[in-house]
Order: sequence, then structure tokens, then C-alpha cells
Amino acid sequence: MTTTETAASALDIRTVPIRGGVELEVGEIGTGDPLVLVCGTTQDLRLWAPLVPALSASRRVILYNHRGIGASTRGAGTLSVRSLADDLDALLEALAIEHADILGWSLGTAVAQELVLAHPDRARSLVLAATWGRTTPFQQAVITALAHPWRTGDWAAALAAMAISFSEEFVNSPGFAPTMAALAPLFPSTDAQMSAVVEQFDADLAHDTLDRLGTITVPTLVIAGEKDLLTPPAEGQTVANAIPGARFELFTGPGASHAVMLERSAEFLAVVTGFLDEVHAGH
Repeated sequence: MTTTETAASALDIRTVPIRGGVELEVGEIGTGDPLVLVCGTTQDLRLWAPLVPALSASRRVILYNHRGIGASTRGAGTLSVRSLADDLDALLEALAIEHADILGWSLGTAVAQELVLAHPDRARSLVLAATWGRTTPFQQAVITALAHPWRTGDWAAALAAMAISFSEEFVNSPGFAPTMAALAPLFPSTDAQMSAVVEQFDADLAHDTLDRLGTITVPTLVIAGEKDLLTPPAEGQTVANAIPGARFELFTGPGASHAVMLERSAEFLAVVTGFLDEVHAGH
């Protein structure tokens, strides 16, 4: 078994009905204060697995698949960042969790922003890894290109293009191809799932919270990688500047990519757990 498979096997995975007639695939492990991990575009909850042992050592960690991904049903209605945030609110309601720490990656950070803006009492703290507040023309170009093979149903090309999420060093290394081969089964592959991914990319393109971020009052940590081509570090800095009191952590050097949480996982975990411990020590 791969590290991801081994860690994922420890999760209690089930489907949870939420309001609106949707069922979300949810994984859970650990006890203590709840920490919810919010997936990025195309991401299956199992991709978080290498981070879960450290995060769940003293916390109740909840992971879930957005509607239309994995075993989560698509349901009806428009899929947007706001609708995905309402899904997260509904999931917390279904799990009888009043408020939780929220760790989002990429699309997950947009969902986390909209969650705390629409439902201010839900988040105790925010960790936004690879984030942005308003999609720039540069990001429009990158996201449009990434979305294209998902729109045309070319799964092999879609997966090949996702390599841009990782660092040049890793993509060019001998270990990259076997890593992607191991992760490939986690990527959406049915027609319905690929359609849901297209909707996620469209939600990314439309994301815009920048003028509202100043109303966020919960402790916030923004993590960026200097070599991130999807959510460039300047966008993360802009988000951190817009949220009162937010902390900005920039990863530099090899592996400082959009997928910094996977490429530099030990350092990423140290920063995140340190921040969460501070938040809870202050309460």
C-alpha cells in the first residue's frame, strides 16, 4: 500500500445526508476539537491522507468530498463557491458541530472564505493554503487551460496538465511519474464526476470575495508557495492583507508549489499545528 492508501484506510468513511437532498462522502478520525479539511478542485478527500496522522493526533479531523466528487451526490441547483460553502455549513449542522477550525486548499480556501462570510459563527479559525480573493486575468488563463481537457472528456490530458500544481523540481524528477500513477485512481474519472470538476473550475473563475474579506474576524493563517503558478503568492499576500490580523507564511525554495502541503508536508504541518495550538491556547 502507498502512504496515502495506508493513511486513508484509518479513516471512518461514510455518506452523510445534508439539507437539500445531497449526500456527502465524509471521512473522520481522531477526537478533540473539530478540524475540517476542505478539498480543492478535482480533489478527493483521500489526497489529504498523508497529513491526517499528524493533524488528528489531538483533534477530530473531518474530511469530505464536494458534491459530485467520489461518493458525494451532485444534487440539483447551481454549483458555485457560495453553494459549496452552504454545503459545508449543512455538513457541520448534520454532524452537530457548532464551530470548527477550517483548513482549505485552493478551491477549499474560497469555500472557507465564503463560509465565514455567510456563516460567521461556523469557523473558529481559518487556514488558507494556496488562496486568492479575486481571480486575476493571469489566473483566468491558467484555469481556463486546465479546465479544457475536463470539458472535452480527455482524462489523460487532464491528469497530465495537473502536473502544473507541483514544483518543476518534482515534476522533472524520477519519482513524479510513479507518484501520479499511484494518485490517478483518486481523480474524478466518470462523465458525471468530470462534469462536476468543470463546474468547480467555473466556480474558481467566478470567485471574488476581495472586497468583503475585511469583515472576517476569526484568526487566519494564509500559506503560499513562491513557485505556485495557480494561486501565485502575491494573491495570498493580498488575502492576508485584506483580513484583519491575518498571518502570512511564504514557503520558498524547492517544493514551494501549489501543492506545497504535499511536497513540504512536514514543514506545512508544523506551521499549521503551531497556529492551531496558538488559537486554542488563546480561548
